[in-house]
Parts: sequence; structure tokens; C-alpha cells
Amino acid sequence: MEKNDYPTMQIKIVRSKKRKKTVSAREVDGQFVVQAPADMSDDDLQPIIENLQQRWQKRQAKSTLDDNALHRRAQELNRKYFKGKLKWESIKWVTNQNSRFGSCTPGNGTIRLSHRLATMPAFVRDYVIVHELAHLIEDNHGSKFWKLVNRYPRTERARGYLMAVGLEKLEE
Repeated sequence: MEKNDYPTMQIKIVRSKKRKKTVSAREVDGQFVVQAPADMSDDDLQPIIENLQQRWQKRQAKSTLDDNALHRRAQELNRKYFKGKLKWESIKWVTNQNSRFGSCTPGNGTIRLSHRLATMPAFVRDYVIVHELAHLIEDNHGSKFWKLVNRYPRTERARGYLMAVGLEKLEE
């Protein structure tokens, strides 16, 4: 995840002589309040603050996504393009996919979609869902797989969109 993916928040550092090693942070009234040991240097504290901010921002991004709505949409697309025959254990939004838009583990039936897709057009999200659902049948990107994915009529357009934003490589 890029640091630029999130708006910056004012940081307030509260130093305490009672703290010996730990650093913690939370949001308070729109500020990112960091509690740190009094004797910790700014140079040592800076990377810790960056890490805490990234973790907090990922949790915030994830909390706004609805896994149930994602599941319902996957069911609709399953009915429309796979005659309702596909079964999966879970489909969820995740914030830790930095170089992919989705993943599927056919062996345990889990599908994960990057939170970055949530802001993209619906036809792109639908393509990614269809793409990952197709992996439940074909776990590679061979011709049988693409035949399944191409049941979705906006596949080419969605792939073009993802290529333009740097999330899709041409695989065929």
C-alpha cells in the first residue's frame, strides 16, 4: 500500500516518562495521537509512527467495505455466468494486496479482493469477481479459464481499465 493512498492526519506526540519501550497511537478528534517514551529519539520514533499510521489506515479502509454485499454480488454473477453451480467458502475485501486486484485459493474456496477495487467502476469489480470465480473451476490462466471469464461481456473493457491503472498484466 502506498503512503499516498490515504489523506494525512495531523500527528500529536505525547511523551511519557512512565513509558519505557512501547509506542501506541489512536485517533482523537481528527488527530493521530502517538504516545511514546520520553527518552525515545525523533529518528527512532518516525518509522514507528509511519507503521502505526499505515496499520490504522488499513483498518479504516477495511471497515468501510461490506463483505456481505460482496458475497451477494458474487452470488448474482455466479447465477448469471456459471448457472449458479459454483460454491466458495468466503469472499472478502482485503487491504494487503498491493500488486494484485484479487486472488482465489480453489482448494479451500477462499476469494480475496483488493480494497482498491471498491472505488473503481462496477463493471471492473464485476469482472474481477467473475475472474476469481472462474479460478474455482480452472486454477490457471489457460484457454479454458479465459473461455469462462469471457462469458462476462465487459471482460476486455475491464481488463483495459485495469491495465491503464497498472493492476493487470496481459496474460494469455
